[in-house]
Amino acid sequence: MNFASMFQTLTGHAPMRWQQRLYGEHFAKGELPSAISVPTGLGKTAVMAIWLVSLAEQMKARGKPELPRRLVYVVDRRAVVDQATKFAETLRKNLGKPEIRAFADALGLENAKLPISTLRGQFVDNREWLEDPSKPAIIVGTVDMIGSRLLFEGYGVSRKMRPYHAGLLGADTLVVLDEAHLVPPFEALLAEIADNAGRYGPRREDLGVMVPRFRLLPLSATGRRPTARPFALAEKDFRNPDEPIAIARLFARKRLVLKEIRDQKLADGMADHAWALAQGENNVLQPVRILVYCDSREVAQSVGDALHKRAKGTVAADRTALFVGARRVKERIDAERDLQALGFLADNGGQRDQPSFLVATSAGEVGVDLDADHMVCDLVAWERMVQRFGRVNRRGGEDRQAEVVVLVEAAPKKATDEALERIRAQRAPFGEALQEGADGRFDVSPEALRQLSERTRIDDRLLSIIADAGSPMPLRPALNRALVDAWSMTSLPEHTGRPEIEPWLRGWVKDEPQTTIVWRRNLPVRATPAVSGKDIEDYFEAASIHSSETLETETFRVMGWLRARASKLREAMQPSDIAGFVLTADGRHVQTFRIGDFLEHQKSDKKRQEEVARTLSGRTLVIDAGFGGLKDGLLNEDFADAPIVADDGSNCWIATDNGKPLIRFRICETTAQAAPDPDSEIANVWRENLRFDLERSATGEATRWLSIQKWRDTSNNENDRAEGRPQSLAEHQSWTAVRANAIGKRLALPAQYIRTVNIAARLHDEGKRGRNWKRAFHVEHYAKKLGIPGQPLAKTPRFNWALLDGYRHEFGSLPYAKDDPEVKSLPEELQDLALHLIAAHHGHARPLIATSGCDDAPPSVLEERAREVALRYARLQQRWGPWGLAWWEALLRAADAQASRANDEGEND
Repeated sequence: MNFASMFQTLTGHAPMRWQQRLYGEHFAKGELPSAISVPTGLGKTAVMAIWLVSLAEQMKARGKPELPRRLVYVVDRRAVVDQATKFAETLRKNLGKPEIRAFADALGLENAKLPISTLRGQFVDNREWLEDPSKPAIIVGTVDMIGSRLLFEGYGVSRKMRPYHAGLLGADTLVVLDEAHLVPPFEALLAEIADNAGRYGPRREDLGVMVPRFRLLPLSATGRRPTARPFALAEKDFRNPDEPIAIARLFARKRLVLKEIRDQKLADGMADHAWALAQGENNVLQPVRILVYCDSREVAQSVGDALHKRAKGTVAADRTALFVGARRVKERIDAERDLQALGFLADNGGQRDQPSFLVATSAGEVGVDLDADHMVCDLVAWERMVQRFGRVNRRGGEDRQAEVVVLVEAAPKKATDEALERIRAQRAPFGEALQEGADGRFDVSPEALRQLSERTRIDDRLLSIIADAGSPMPLRPALNRALVDAWSMTSLPEHTGRPEIEPWLRGWVKDEPQTTIVWRRNLPVRATPAVSGKDIEDYFEAASIHSSETLETETFRVMGWLRARASKLREAMQPSDIAGFVLTADGRHVQTFRIGDFLEHQKSDKKRQEEVARTLSGRTLVIDAGFGGLKDGLLNEDFADAPIVADDGSNCWIATDNGKPLIRFRICETTAQAAPDPDSEIANVWRENLRFDLERSATGEATRWLSIQKWRDTSNNENDRAEGRPQSLAEHQSWTAVRANAIGKRLALPAQYIRTVNIAARLHDEGKRGRNWKRAFHVEHYAKKLGIPGQPLAKTPRFNWALLDGYRHEFGSLPYAKDDPEVKSLPEELQDLALHLIAAHHGHARPLIATSGCDDAPPSVLEERAREVALRYARLQQRWGPWGLAWWEALLRAADAQASRANDEGEND
């Protein structure tokens, strides 16, 4: 099949001319343009399909692609209902068509299942992209989600998993940065990494060829990073009658008028103009979709309330929706149904015989495939205005013309000279850059904006007007190798040379501090004995926070909400009752808050309030579901009902179509009398992962506890891969070696390196022969049940954490590996690599690993072995670079995880 037919099979429509040119001139050759400059609505997301076709052709022809195997699509909003994700789902679905089976086979995809991990629906945070480094995958995420993982500081990711994520993002990955001009610091960070492989990767050319490259492709018509001329539309791409879709979208009529408001509030003015657009010329409500953009959430909520009042008793009643960012992810996903029903999702066939209103903040400006008939908005920075224009009359057509009303407050209250100057600059493009028509309106069609962009390349005055109308370029710190090396030492809890990464992602900005809130029904709370910070950290490592249950908003809003809710709970709860726990991004316990910490009398204690705000800033508050305060996914101080939560194992959370729950753990309360036989869990899909004692007898025995159970093939904490169906050590290591070998071959690694990873896989768990390991995992008991008494096991269905005494089996594996004849036969530099992969396959040894619980040698020998681990890490980090070394580690970790899943699923090798 040629490109056009393959593209049509994958996407359901023929490629546009510019998409065919992009494939032929760049992707088919394994090359990328410096950027892509195509107006919104003309199918930029199709870059995914172009990449996938190119990847398959290259793998079929050469066995090793020139393009990266992973595509990361970055959208700088947390809208969830994003076009990129829906497009990826379409590709995944169509890959299963019989006519392109050979295409899927060339990609190495089993059952034509393309791994997708995104911020939406059943693919939210599913980690499919981690399962096999040698196979294609698509990841859709935000700047913070992707950037933090790339820099070894993954928000919401444990320190032990961070190198895994970083290794698979920093190598063999193409980052497609949508609307790159909105996040210039992040674009600059990615460009620094992509353009300086010698600085951040292997310095030797032969080693650099071995680790697949990290590459960047910005999508932006107004990029701020100096590049060679980007790939852009050519006249032949839309002047040809054979391109009706491109012509319709590019010349979609959109007429804008600026209006000043003087004697009313902004929210009231926006509601009035939106209602007037819906009435049309005859003052009769028309079946149109009106989009209202507001720069603040407060104004958006006021506009929504005003429209609800106007619509009461009319055909527009209950046809107003609010689309804002500070909402729990689950409800954002659910909100797609509302957008669909109201007809605001492009080409969705929603009901259009009645008027509909959608009031949105910046959350609806980027990545969402909205299509409205008319729009009302306030005046914001130029690049955001362009994004808004792209969400009205998106599909064009001869019978459509969008009215765009931009309201400007004539004299904003308490406006500073600086604020007034910014308003003047934001108005300047209308009349100077864009010419006013005879009817007083401005043409803001994609073609008018494209021509404006072209003129700025040769007209410095015009370029200055557009630049002044945009957001100020934020200052940002430079990236260097020393910083990345510091961030990559993830097994160090503290490091004086490891700053917070936020300025490298977004620059030095004056954004309000943010707090993430999670509601849970089950919390690690008991009267006696006292709960330690370690107890809390272990609990939330086993019952890890999932992105779909999070709500992120400004800390000051959280503070006011907490005080109001605590005051309303005075009679139901005691001041001493625990309200929740504050955790860092990597799961460390910071503080336990009680109801009394938020009561109104604390409001007058300014010092105390500042202390609480500092504690919450940039952190996660896991709060008791009984605290309430959540309505429609938004904070609501008056709403008392407990929200639906993710930790109870119910079917009320986000549905999936693969038979597996999205939340791979559940928490059940049980007692000694009702506890099931542990051995019965062998055949069960849910297996106990951790117990938290709620009550104990006088003798210290647990009588009531919370049982945290994981889905059988899931790793929620570092010991999960050791839990499962009983399996001998020899079998597990053999299975891991087989998978490591297959990964190496699919990556077309040199034979000597495949052999090195294979040897490491064969020896990685030898430390499970240790005495403490056998005791903690009841090895003798399960070995007898398997009929192999006295033999070491790699897997058993239960363990006792205390009996391990801190023992790291990876550390215990090193003496076996060091004395292995095959290891000794390797060149010294490959011996280093094999031993490090063994030491680091659970995320430790970067550079430190614990010696406690290991009794195979005297303390002095153990300390020397630990020093060797750290020095070996330093040598390899220097040799391969931070992302290159993490990528090597990911190969073994993926093989180990695959073998563990196969055992859990009862497969035979």
